[in-house]
Amino acid sequence: MSTLKINGFQINNICCIGAGYVGGPTMSVIAKYCPDIIINVVDVNTDRIKSWNGDYKYLPIFEPGLSEIVKEVRGKNLFFTTDVENSIKKADLVFISVNTPIKTSGIGAGEASDLRWVESSAREISKFAVGHTIVVEKSTLPVKTAEIIKSILLSSEQNFNNDDKTKTFSVLSNPEFLAEGTAINDLVNPDRVLIGGEDNESIDALKQIYSKWINQEKIITTNLWSSELSKLIANAFLAQRISSINSVSAICEATGANVIEVAKAVGTDTRIGEKFLKPGPGFGGSCFKKDILNLVYICKSLGLNQVASYWEGIININNWQQDRIYKIVVDKLYGNISGKRIVILGFSFKADTNDVRNSPSIKICRQLLGEDATLIINDPKVDKKIILNEINYDNRYNYKIIYEKNISKAIENADAVLIMTEWEEYKNLDWKNLYKKMRKPSWLFDTRSIISFEIIKETDLNFWQLGNGESI
Repeated sequence: MSTLKINGFQINNICCIGAGYVGGPTMSVIAKYCPDIIINVVDVNTDRIKSWNGDYKYLPIFEPGLSEIVKEVRGKNLFFTTDVENSIKKADLVFISVNTPIKTSGIGAGEASDLRWVESSAREISKFAVGHTIVVEKSTLPVKTAEIIKSILLSSEQNFNNDDKTKTFSVLSNPEFLAEGTAINDLVNPDRVLIGGEDNESIDALKQIYSKWINQEKIITTNLWSSELSKLIANAFLAQRISSINSVSAICEATGANVIEVAKAVGTDTRIGEKFLKPGPGFGGSCFKKDILNLVYICKSLGLNQVASYWEGIININNWQQDRIYKIVVDKLYGNISGKRIVILGFSFKADTNDVRNSPSIKICRQLLGEDATLIINDPKVDKKIILNEINYDNRYNYKIIYEKNISKAIENADAVLIMTEWEEYKNLDWKNLYKKMRKPSWLFDTRSIISFEIIKETDLNFWQLGNGESI
């Protein structure tokens, strides 16, 4: 077997701690392009590992192209396991790719990242690693987190004594820049790969892995702290653009303008660009809100209160947009939705993913249920159990939530339809016939601006479209 050798250090084996939305797809792509390196993806969640080892059609994560790659490499040089100890022992390089949610209690609650799983991973690495090990931060982390990891690993180096062998570590930062729904393409054809560190030999080793399929010109190297901060700032800038265009959508509705037309005109300016100028019910997913809140906490900790307030404004606009949509629905239905049937089309936070973390649908559904509405929910990739768990966390709404896979059946006798996710199958629905199934007067609310205004004009549907001052 050939190996990756950099100045005498060989990478034969990789371990990734965390089999989630980052770890699973990333390691699958590395396994595809580095067939001579054995990769073990480890997780303490036995159900998740079982799913990764199960039917390719039902992997725990839905991403276009992912199942095909897993099918190609699983059992050859990619393995999913709960054996953390042996996976770390065999590894020359360990990725930390665990969850870093916002703290819910204690100092920094509501803003600071909960790093318990990062610390736990570092302790497991320090305990089980053998020889020299490169440790790579893959999770999105607050700047200076590497200090915590290095402190734990240094303690292990100092205390280790086993037949005069030496246990040593290098720490790198290699944040992911994946967009859910396009993660595989983002991994295969990235805009850039960022590697931060202080050990040039370890940086070169990780560079050589990515160089198997990525042009070296796209691989950027920085110090540790620049790499950690760059990830937070990248997500903050993207979320800022979403909140900006969503604020514009309200102006458009009030003035008769069309936010899609405005976004196109603005986006053609090469200094601005067209990406992330699609209006919607607000950003979701695992990163944007969490990373901005963490950035706010860092700014406050550094005494940069004006900077903290600026970034807090991005979160405030996002929350306001969701509240605004909920209030519009209630207002258009005569200020009363008690007992009315409202169809929710889409529950994932965006199309082409089954991730529901921080999905705008969660908050808006709870608000509508709080007004005593009955919800009929449809999503092509999110199953009933997940939807019920996210909305109905305390079981108070058991009798008000209906899960329906058949869109036509879902719309029967509905008072309103609310499009929340831009799934392709929602874009070309036959509203001429679907309208006939609804209770009159009927409303269609399009929060993603994906429905043709001209088609709706051919029906008697009442229509509201986000950012469209011509809504009828």
